[in-house]
Amino acid sequence: MPHREQNRADGAPRRPTLRTVADAAGVSTATVSYVFSGRRAGGAGVAEDTARRVLEAADRLNYRPNSAARAIRTGRTGTVQLSLHMLSDPWSLAVADAVNVEANRHGLTTLILADGDWGAALERIECDVAYLDGANGTAESHQKLRALAARGQRLVVFSETLEPDGFDVIRSDAIPGCEMAMAHLLEQHTVIGCLAAAGAVENSARTTTRYTPYVRALEERGIPLDPGLTATYGDSSASAFAAALDLLSRPQRPTAIYATTDFAAIAAINAAHRLGLRVPHDVAVIGVGNTPDARQIAPTLTTVGPTDFYRRQAEIIVRRALSADAGPPRLHEFPWSLLPGESTDLSAPRR
Repeated sequence: MPHREQNRADGAPRRPTLRTVADAAGVSTATVSYVFSGRRAGGAGVAEDTARRVLEAADRLNYRPNSAARAIRTGRTGTVQLSLHMLSDPWSLAVADAVNVEANRHGLTTLILADGDWGAALERIECDVAYLDGANGTAESHQKLRALAARGQRLVVFSETLEPDGFDVIRSDAIPGCEMAMAHLLEQHTVIGCLAAAGAVENSARTTTRYTPYVRALEERGIPLDPGLTATYGDSSASAFAAALDLLSRPQRPTAIYATTDFAAIAAINAAHRLGLRVPHDVAVIGVGNTPDARQIAPTLTTVGPTDFYRRQAEIIVRRALSADAGPPRLHEFPWSLLPGESTDLSAPRR
């Protein structure tokens, strides 16, 4: 059992301190601090055997360095904060996985903010860099970002509209990719359904959303827009699955589905399987995002998106966390392309 200090009056064990370790190792607190500062043991100030005594004493006492104090001393916390709009989305999961892998390579810890109010959360939390995918282009959101950057918080923001303004911007414009997706379906289909996020449909009258390329592509081909071929979903895979079941159960069933996210496209494939429909022979499906899950479902999903996006984005985020000089904010752009899978390939073997 690791040694702990005498219990407090409330019965809970006291947390070992720097002084506790120093006394156990027979050294000064300055020596213990030096050993845990990350500098090489055996350097100018601490002999190798002394450093070993300190580490052995810390291990016996179950001592852990005070990360808050270390952050004050070094200006670094060793953490990367991710604020992800929808954690169940394969896109968010792929971002988190890629950042975690890259952060671990450099000894950093990845944390995910469960609080949707990233502005308030980052006012309370110190981190070496924060990544946000839910910052919209409103004046209020922009003001919050500028305020955080002004106080020294390093930020990397995923946005199709914001420009660098004290923070880096990752730009991966989905609209050209969505246009590619519709053009691909129109090569073989005219009765195309749309599985769209509710907000994309509601806001399409005021601005360009991922629903807009669907409407425009049909219009350009002279195909009337049929509201009965559009189904909307909310912020969950269950909602997308229910919407896909509804769309595929309607009297006029589409022969192809354009889904505005990969997770909705995957839900559509699962809904088709539930209804006994073959993909792509009874209904073709295309998604948006190029998430890793697109290649893990059967049939593999045709999707549009940037290539090698997750690894490259993770490198940008971690590089910001590690850089001694933050340097000027940058815009990082990732163009999209069509990535064919089996879900739209009518020449694929019938399952």
